Parts: sequence; C-alpha cells; structure tokens
Amino acid sequence: MTTATNKEELLIVKEQDVVPLRNRVKEYGVKIGMSILNQTKLITATSELVRNLLKYGGGGKVIIESVTNGRDLGVRVTFIDKGPGIKDITLAMQDGYSTGKSLGLGLPGTKRLVNEFDIQTQLGNGTTVTIIKWKNG
Repeated sequence: MTTATNKEELLIVKEQDVVPLRNRVKEYGVKIGMSILNQTKLITATSELVRNLLKYGGGGKVIIESVTNGRDLGVRVTFIDKGPGIKDITLAMQDGYSTGKSLGLGLPGTKRLVNEFDIQTQLGNGTTVTIIKWKNG
C-alpha cells in the first residue's frame, strides 16, 4: 500500500506554470534523496505530461506527493484535466503515435521513465495520469 506523507497542488493554466512545477517536483526528489538520474527521469516525465495537460486538456491541476510503500520512498505526480479525454487509449499508448505531430516522448516513452504509470480517461470529461518514481527505482 502506498501512503502519501506530503502533498501539494498546483494549478497549471499557461506555459509559464511549467518551470515552477518542474522545480517543485525536483525539490520533492531531492528531499527524499533521489539520485540525479532518477530525478532527471521524473522531471522529464513531468515535463511531457504537463505539456500534454496544457496542449490537449486546456490546463488543469497537478498534485505532487511524497509517498512510501513501507520499504521505499518516492514521488507521485498526478495530472488532472477536464479536456476532451483520449479517444483510443490503446492507440495513444503505442510508440510513435501522436495526434499533435510532435517529437515528444509520448505516453509510452513517459511510462518507461517511471516505475508506476496509470491513466484514466473519459471522453468529454478529461484525463487523469498518475506516475510514481521510487527513490531506488
């Protein structure tokens, strides 16, 4: 069971909100003693997902949490938007798929950077993506 020990919510409505979010996520990683490599993976995944939140979801809310599963510490980041949702989640999770003609990592690339990745979407009601990067993962 994963338990949150510290929690913070940030509203993301414009491109200028991305850098402060990245900085806060890094601070959470540093606080638990996460390696530079794992911090970089977490920050890269966060950057990709927050840009998706802005581009496809019209902005939304990001929740950053310090978490523990009893044996390890980690950082959980949840991205919540009220956009149109993802029409075909299976297709969206395939390498090389993009609706935005971007060269970004996409959802599958982001998933590979983190230890846990969960996506919930409902057409017309938005998308929620939750990632966890464990300190030793």
